[in-house]
Amino acid sequence: MNPLFNPLRMGDISLANRIVMAPLTRNRAGPGQVPTALMATYYAQRASAGLIIAEATQISQVAQGYRDTPGIYNREQIAGWRRITEAVHARGGRVALQLWHVGRISHVSLQPSGRPPVSSTGRRANAKTYTLKGFEDVSHPRALNSDELPAIVDEYRRAAGAAMDADFDGVEIHAASGYLLDQFLRDSINDRDDSYGGPPDNRVRFPLAVIKAVADEIGAGRTGLRISPVTPVNDAGQDSDAPGLFSHLIDQLVPLNLSFVHVIEGATSGPRDAVPFDYEALRRRFKRPGQHGAWIINNGYARSTAVTALASGSTDLVAFGRAFVSNPDLVFRLRLDAPLASLNRDTLYGGGAAGYTDYPQLDLAAAISA
Repeated sequence: MNPLFNPLRMGDISLANRIVMAPLTRNRAGPGQVPTALMATYYAQRASAGLIIAEATQISQVAQGYRDTPGIYNREQIAGWRRITEAVHARGGRVALQLWHVGRISHVSLQPSGRPPVSSTGRRANAKTYTLKGFEDVSHPRALNSDELPAIVDEYRRAAGAAMDADFDGVEIHAASGYLLDQFLRDSINDRDDSYGGPPDNRVRFPLAVIKAVADEIGAGRTGLRISPVTPVNDAGQDSDAPGLFSHLIDQLVPLNLSFVHVIEGATSGPRDAVPFDYEALRRRFKRPGQHGAWIINNGYARSTAVTALASGSTDLVAFGRAFVSNPDLVFRLRLDAPLASLNRDTLYGGGAAGYTDYPQLDLAAAISA
């Protein structure tokens, strides 16, 4: 029996298999950051995944960092997402929404009235973002005042409620990849001297408030968290004690009994062993007796390595990213151990159907007879 195809109950969400479609930014939202019918086709094509985690979606206009990325903070956006969840559910799929605030990884042209983006710090990231002019350097941010943070926590809470209004099965809070919550977690970015900076107890305070608010709003069994302890993307320098920081964060999560924790191992889209880190020790801290949440691993897994990880018990699910871009029938291909279609990198960000919904699927009869 291939463990990739075993069912799983993850908190309050029942999954048909252990294959997760990772959130993938594709920059194809319509005017007003409203999800489109083309996006509904794209996700429905991939509904055979045990769980789709839909692309990063901003919780407010201030949270936006890239052009043509969707939102979840007004009625039009909720209605657009509902068309997508209906399309996925019609094919028997399950789908969660990733809640996103980019923090300092933004540009003034994307911010309300051209104001600076906000962050834990006033230091600019050495990073680029995607604007109407193409890829540009991110703008200098403004450090948030501590009395502004409760309003952002409330934006996450309201966005989670909006995701339920759009009929998502759950949400994933994006606390990875050098975005806002990661900007508070890492002492390489967080240079605050208030109660949200300094020791790990302080730096986890804001992300933990977000997690608790979302779990209170929609239920912990539908709430997940994405972390990336050592990835350097978006100028996220290494924390001085990443194992200690993320062990402390996981310890705070255990009593909440979340639906899942989704871990990017190593450098996003790069080597998993770029920086030494004991992910198994972190998993053991989360998977304590009485804890019903799932552990999801991510970053460059192939069929063989995913099967090995599941069979060894070192994870509950495996997330695949770019393989799902060019293989809408990835689950079928993994079942048959069929070759994967190659990716067209030129069409990853922005555009229309080309390189989005036009990737071919295997011919069922021919694949089975081969």
